[in-house]
Amino acid sequence: MSETPSKFDYDLIVIGSGPSGRTAAIQAAKLKRRVLVIDRKDRLGGVSVHTGTVPSKTLRETVLNLTGWRERSFYGRAYRVKDQIKAEDLKARLHMTLDHEVDVLEHQFNRNHVDMLAGMAHFTGPNEVEVEVEAGDTTRVTGEKFLIATGTRTYRPDTVPFNGKTVVDGDEFLEMEEIPRSLIVVGAGVIGVEYATMFSALDVRVTLIEPRDSFLDFIDRTLIQEFTHQIRENGVDLRLGSAIEKIEDEGSHIEVTLENGRHVRGEMLLFAAGRMGNTDRLNLKAVGLETDHRGRLEVERKTYQTKVSHIYATGDVIGHPSLASTSLQQGRVAACHAMDVPTVPESPWFPYGIYSVPEMSTCGMSEEELKERGVPYEVGIARFRETSRGHIMGLEHGMLKMLFSLKTRRVLGVQIVGEGATELIHIAQAVLNLKGTVDYFVQNTFNYPTLAEAYKIAGLDAFNRMPIPDEYKDLRAPSKAKKAPAKKAEATKDAPAKKDKAAE
Repeated sequence: MSETPSKFDYDLIVIGSGPSGRTAAIQAAKLKRRVLVIDRKDRLGGVSVHTGTVPSKTLRETVLNLTGWRERSFYGRAYRVKDQIKAEDLKARLHMTLDHEVDVLEHQFNRNHVDMLAGMAHFTGPNEVEVEVEAGDTTRVTGEKFLIATGTRTYRPDTVPFNGKTVVDGDEFLEMEEIPRSLIVVGAGVIGVEYATMFSALDVRVTLIEPRDSFLDFIDRTLIQEFTHQIRENGVDLRLGSAIEKIEDEGSHIEVTLENGRHVRGEMLLFAAGRMGNTDRLNLKAVGLETDHRGRLEVERKTYQTKVSHIYATGDVIGHPSLASTSLQQGRVAACHAMDVPTVPESPWFPYGIYSVPEMSTCGMSEEELKERGVPYEVGIARFRETSRGHIMGLEHGMLKMLFSLKTRRVLGVQIVGEGATELIHIAQAVLNLKGTVDYFVQNTFNYPTLAEAYKIAGLDAFNRMPIPDEYKDLRAPSKAKKAPAKKAEATKDAPAKKDKAAE
């Protein structure tokens, strides 16, 4: 029998209670191991619950509901569910959702006998951490295995005059006291694009500034072109290739000077240009670990084991893809490996979801990747306005694009922009991971009327331009050939029969 239980306080100590930390803790606890979760805040959930994924998506849903955004194609752009929308209206639903999330998480930990400790942790040795708890007190705990799931924090360069009210980062943005009449968003990454398009739906004048000539480069360019057209039509002033020279807080407004000499003014500025790994206070030198220039840890991607064998890392702190969905999977896999328990590996294809207005989601390879690899392919496209469900919902935009191998007919990638994209993408994910082909979408029936019917339309669009496999070609010709001699013999024996057959 192992002496581990008497040697260490815990079998697994998890630092951070975000998506990967929570799944790792619960998985290890279900394996009957002693688990401790340490979080710097007294409320569980990490960035995902309190300032990131859940708050931003809740805010988006609130904006779309209160503005009546989804009904404007029927009732006009002036249509609103609530005429005067204030910051308090946005926060009300937000706080209710967050309270529920924390309550569910605490219940899961209690039900699975996961211990919790609030405080700032740092390593003091290979198997020990010291935790600064309330009132400056400290406590030390030991563990056989560790999982670092501390996530990231906003990047705050000294050149930006943050004041917490009119010049804010992504975390502070949710605490706004008033909805601005004009908003400048610096950084066209996922966070910047999401918030810029949300507030454009509130009829706020939004300027989105990106120093590079392109944005969201991991998304298929056709999708980005469609998306760019829609957000500009919705009122977002997108400035690409606009490097920033200076940001000034003028009191009454914020002024941004661009290197090309142009100026942008707004009541509020959101700086959303990057995030840093939350590792600087962990004292990683005590365990022989180092981070990159962004504070991120390197891991073995199948197990999430760091260079120090008994320490694992998951979630945003290890970098790409930095999604709450993938973090949930990473925590489970890491915990099983740490506890020496075999488990099902992660699927190779996972979906990206960008909760902008309109939303986007992709799974698999983009057209640019296929061209770079020299893979022969065919494209199938469906517009949501081609579907009856799209007519019912009043959708004027929305597109589903599928890429298929000309050699194997397999699905290689799917990209969706428009209403319900983040839900619809899971059909593509399933077919991709099961190595399905274009034939699946042609053979199978989809509920009618639904937006999912776009898969059928896009599948047929590609199918009709692809070579038909021999097994699908018309089989009636061979059967006629076999019957031909019999007809000839019959006609020789009985001439009237031949006449009757011809008449038929």
